[in-house]
Amino acid sequence: MITRRHALLLSAGALAAVKLPTAANAQPIALDTDRHGMSAFGDLALPADFKHFPYANPEAPKGGAYSECISLRTYNGSFLTFNSLNTYILKGDGAFGMDYTFATLMARASDEPDAMYGLAAKSVRITDDGQTYRFTLRDGLTFHDGSPMTADDVVWSLNTLKDKGHPIITQLLRDFDKAEADGDKGVIARFKAGRGREVPLSVAGMPIFSKTYYAKKPFDESTLDIPLGSGAYKVGRFEAGHYIEFERVKDWWGAQLPVEVGQNNFDTVRYEYYRDREVAFVGFTAKNYLFREEFTARTWATRYDFPALKEGKVKRDVFPDDTPSGAQGWFMNTRRPQFQDRRVREALIDAFDFEYTNKNIMYGAYLRTHSVFQNSPMMAKGKPDEAELKLLEPFRGKVPDEVFGEPYVPPVTDGSGTDRNVLRKAVALLNEAGIVLKDGKRMLPNGKPFTIEFLSEEPSFQPHHLTFIKSLELLGFQASLRLVDPVQYRARVDDFDFDITVERMSFSSTPGDSLRSYFTSQLAKARGAQNLAGIADPAIDALVEKVIAAPSREEMTSAAKALDRLIRAGRYWIPQWYLASHRIAYWDVFGRPSRQPRYARGIPDTWWAAEKKG
Repeated sequence: MITRRHALLLSAGALAAVKLPTAANAQPIALDTDRHGMSAFGDLALPADFKHFPYANPEAPKGGAYSECISLRTYNGSFLTFNSLNTYILKGDGAFGMDYTFATLMARASDEPDAMYGLAAKSVRITDDGQTYRFTLRDGLTFHDGSPMTADDVVWSLNTLKDKGHPIITQLLRDFDKAEADGDKGVIARFKAGRGREVPLSVAGMPIFSKTYYAKKPFDESTLDIPLGSGAYKVGRFEAGHYIEFERVKDWWGAQLPVEVGQNNFDTVRYEYYRDREVAFVGFTAKNYLFREEFTARTWATRYDFPALKEGKVKRDVFPDDTPSGAQGWFMNTRRPQFQDRRVREALIDAFDFEYTNKNIMYGAYLRTHSVFQNSPMMAKGKPDEAELKLLEPFRGKVPDEVFGEPYVPPVTDGSGTDRNVLRKAVALLNEAGIVLKDGKRMLPNGKPFTIEFLSEEPSFQPHHLTFIKSLELLGFQASLRLVDPVQYRARVDDFDFDITVERMSFSSTPGDSLRSYFTSQLAKARGAQNLAGIADPAIDALVEKVIAAPSREEMTSAAKALDRLIRAGRYWIPQWYLASHRIAYWDVFGRPSRQPRYARGIPDTWWAAEKKG
């Protein structure tokens, strides 16, 4: 569900380290020499003289147009609208796709868990202590107006993002100290001692801005002015809140680099915004846009019978998603007193009948989410092994006893929507927590009714919410759904002004510093942070640091499993569902490579126009 360029920034996992064990199939690289790439544990699948990524077609033709209904978001972005072309700050609702307009020092290889290879930087040299990285820029780098891109631009970009970027970015760069120029071609990035494993790769994946351009404009303001870019595309036509187009830069300096060959093939890439999924689907059937990833099971099961599909003009496909599916669910805001008791949170989990919802609303298409590392080796299963126990033992007596046994799994119901056994368990937990029933209403210890407001910006989630609300009412809760516009939703979530809201978190195969943003005390009160539940547990803080500092993938996996046990024991979210695949539909006007990258869709990056088909 993330593009090649977004994978690093959204999942916050792929970052470099030094003096770490090398995988069996790795290309060993000595310290203090120029490297053509970096990865979290030193393993690179591709040699220095590779010609292109193996999932890209070097013969792919250029030209034509690609269009898609917006289905992803980054930083301050919204699924439903945009009012700013600055996606890298907290203010405003940023347009999707702006990362296409900016080059980065290195580009991610979507076939590898966390490897990056040179883009604006042709090489990197790393000191023995891992605290200083020197990137050497290529010759001929320019911005879209023809002005040269120098080390000063990179330095200004990195230092500005660290100080004024979106809270997600500033958190990712927390252990990045500063950048300095070493002539026109050298960029020295300095890191703090004990920095997270992924921080250097976060730096390598940050956008490069023009220092001269921003000398006349404030960086940290929401704006619809088209910024001066440096990437494969530049902003073309747009209408705020409706659509945005990106035009391919046909003389772009990076087009023939190995990390770009066979990619960025469309002359125009367009993203359409719809406020309603039903309207968006109808727009697709009318060919208002050309590609659609389907996220609604009912639509996938019942609506793909329109004439263009029957005539073969529209194709459908399903292909696997090997990235960790992460945790999707209703996150309970523990900053509010009524959600601070773990027993109450577990009772709310019990009240959600996934089996009924999956069967009656989602056509049985989904599996239940259990873990924050769902669909990955980092998901805890069974009892802790020796490595996990070693990490957990220091917290015995300070965390629930269950973390030393089987990890928490939400109950499986009989699918009736009113499973009495599960609801009885919820009632017992509520009574134990002092949330008693009086005149048919659940009452807080202070004598006031226990009310719950679900906050959402997505109308298509109404059936799921209403089914859950019905179950909560059986238990005596006064629950309601508040649908708000995207701007209000973003503001309220950024300010943690909600009872319960839906979110999906996902991490790369090498999770790193972003774990702090989702789970740690230091981000529990930081406006705009991703710790929606307000988790503030010293044991979780410590395990997050263990994951980040793990010196090998094996030790990282053990630490992630231990962390998963603690988070699941806290009952911070009501687990929803996941699908370890992509359901796509597209008008038959595209060519595509014979294989997809393992850790990304590769769309539209590696596809191309084949107009003769349609």
